[in-house]
Order: sequence, then structure tokens, then C-alpha cells
Amino acid sequence: MAVRTVTSPDDVRAACDAARARGERVGLVPTMGALHAGHLALVAEAKRRARFIVVSIFVNPSQFGPNDDFARYPRDLDGDVGKLARAGVDVVFAPDVPAVYASDDQTRVRAGAVAEPLEGAHRPGHFEGVATIVAKLFGIAGPCVAVFGRKDYQQLLVVRRMARDLFFPVEVVGHRTVRESDGLAMSSRNAYLSPDERTRALSIVKGLDAAARRFQVGERRARELERIVRESIEPNAASIDYVEARDAESLAPINGEVSARAVLAVACRVGSTRLIDNLVLGEEGPPLGA
Repeated sequence: MAVRTVTSPDDVRAACDAARARGERVGLVPTMGALHAGHLALVAEAKRRARFIVVSIFVNPSQFGPNDDFARYPRDLDGDVGKLARAGVDVVFAPDVPAVYASDDQTRVRAGAVAEPLEGAHRPGHFEGVATIVAKLFGIAGPCVAVFGRKDYQQLLVVRRMARDLFFPVEVVGHRTVRESDGLAMSSRNAYLSPDERTRALSIVKGLDAAARRFQVGERRARELERIVRESIEPNAASIDYVEARDAESLAPINGEVSARAVLAVACRVGSTRLIDNLVLGEEGPPLGA
């Protein structure tokens, strides 16, 4: 199936308006490219919910800090477009930076309290960049269903809150974390890992799995669940930014015991590569299965 690649926001808006005029629901999947099976799972989820599918490919400079990897972030537009064509996508929106951020661009979207801990504390300005680009994409696409991966759990909460607070006519859907056969959460940054580093990175999912199994048999102490994960990661990571149990909706800290649901979130560096992962206790089972 042929896929139309466009670079102009006006062309995307016109295509989405035409689809809705035909009675078709629009599905939007925002990405930064370097697509893998996790991204394609988001596309498949969008296709289950909508008829006309738009995938954006844009490495957004405003969500990268001065110590982040914007310049070396993997890019493969031709390969990505081929994958999306085979997946049955209708439009690929692949703008350059000036098409999204004009030279006199001034407006930014300030994310609230849900953006402050975890990634927000370690990557200042990151979620302002995320909220701003997603707001732009929602404004371009118009009424639609938008699918995001739950591996970026805090990002999903930020986007949901923004869509609700700013009255965007967008249904925000979170898709479960897609994992490699060995359990490693799929990420474009996995390509940076050497074979030894990849083996070490498995300590993340092994720690989450161990904590999930302890939760299943009744462990509710937040610090103990965090300790289980940290104990797995510490011998293998170059550094750990956080291992924290937080309220699954507000990301408020948990002082004491986990009640019904909590997100157990991790960010660490294996070699020079920063990886994130999470598990929602009380909702998801052990990530390594039975």
C-alpha cells in the first residue's frame, strides 16, 4: 500500500479534514522515528480504533536538554516510511524544524505537577517540550484518537492531563509496553547498547519482574519494592537516576504502603545509554511472564 509523505502542517490538516468529511475517524501516532516493533504496535492499536491513520516523524528539539542526545538520535526516514507503508498508514507527517517551530515561534505549553518528579526532575524542560509538540500535533490533526506507548508512562500522564485541561477533542490511548523476546523494553536507544551492555540492561526488567512477583504475594511496602528493583540494577548500571514507586494517576510520592495501584518507575544509564522502564503494580503482571 502506498503511503503519502507530507511535510506541511496545512497538508496534514487538509487530509484529516477530508477523512472526517468521509465519515472516517482519524488516528494519530506521534513518533520521533527510528521505528521498531513497539511503534508498529501503536499503529496497529490506532488502526483498531480509527480508519484514517497519520504517523508523525519528528525529532523534537525542544524536549532535549543540553546533555541529551538530540544530534545523535537515530534517524532513518526512508526505512521508517517503508515500514509504515507496509503497516497500512495513510499519511506520514515528516516536517523539518522550521515547519513546526517558525523563526518567531514564542508559545510553549507548561506541564503541571504530574511533570515535576521522575523525568521532570532529571530532565528540566523536557515535558514542556513534549507538551508543546503534542499540542501542536493535536492542533494540526484535529479531532482524533492518539496512541502513545506506556513505556513513557509519565509522558502519557502529561499528555492526558494536557488534552483534558486544554479541551483538545482527542482521545488519548496508552498502549502496553512492548518488549523484546528477552524482556527488554523496546526503545530506539537500544541500538546504542553493546552486546555486554544489553545483557546488563536486562537487570532492569528482571528487577521489575522480581518486585511484581513480591507484590503478587502480598508485599506492599513501597521502599521494599523499590529496594528489590535497585538491588537488581545497581551492579549493572553506570548510574541510576531513580527507582521510585509513585501513585499511578498523580505520580504523588508513596510514603508507606502501596494501596491498589502504583507505578514502579526506573531510569538508569547502562554504559552511556539512558534507559527507562516501568510497571504498574496492581494492574500489570510480572513482565517476564509465568
